[in-house]
Amino acid sequence: MKNETIIEVKNLVKKYGDFTAVKGISFEVYEGEIFGLLGPNGAGKTTTFEIMETLKDETDGDVIISGYSINKEAEKIKTIIGVQLQAAGFPERLTLRELIDLFASLYDVKVDSIELLKKVQLGDKVKSYVKDLSGGQKQRFSIATTLVNKPEVIFLDEPSTGLDPQARLNLWGLIREIRDSGTTVVITTHFMDEAELLCDRVAVMDEGNILQIGTPDELINTLLKKGFKREKLEKLATLEDVFLDLTGKALRE
Repeated sequence: MKNETIIEVKNLVKKYGDFTAVKGISFEVYEGEIFGLLGPNGAGKTTTFEIMETLKDETDGDVIISGYSINKEAEKIKTIIGVQLQAAGFPERLTLRELIDLFASLYDVKVDSIELLKKVQLGDKVKSYVKDLSGGQKQRFSIATTLVNKPEVIFLDEPSTGLDPQARLNLWGLIREIRDSGTTVVITTHFMDEAELLCDRVAVMDEGNILQIGTPDELINTLLKKGFKREKLEKLATLEDVFLDLTGKALRE
């Protein structure tokens, strides 16, 4: 991970009438990291996410992505980011290969659809339809569509929701591979174990404010320094570890 800024959120505000969903927040995302935006429902993280993706207008402030401002150069930003779509958003009568080719045409780029599908372990599904995929396959395909334009940044909204342990583990590996290839990844998740294991840094958000930013270890150590202690000793393994040991880590598709 480099400490060069690729995303700068500057005094971002979003109001809906008299209600302020995002209250002048500022933070940076570094090039080549997995950055997690965490918070309970209603914290403002989804609104922040959508503004960063150029899907929603801000009330005040700015977001700079790779030197481009959402206020002045939103169309340029759209060409250098990838945004994850939910499976329900794909046309039903097109195969995976045809969908990848469709996305490439929208970006006016050429892409080897078969190689891209192989990258997300769907090389044997080129003639399949999204509706016929398993949950894990659908998530991997949705991530594949974010990579069509070779983006500098991709945004993943709760990517592992609804997946079994094997599929979730596989998806984490794919996200790390994307990060390691040089693409910056910004995710939201409600799973704190996922954020702790996957994210290089996280920002914790509540009631429209950023409460704390740092690596998972930094935030945990800050809590421990405040005197926090678990009510009982943490186990050396979890039930998920038992599950994966008994059933294996291979995908069940």
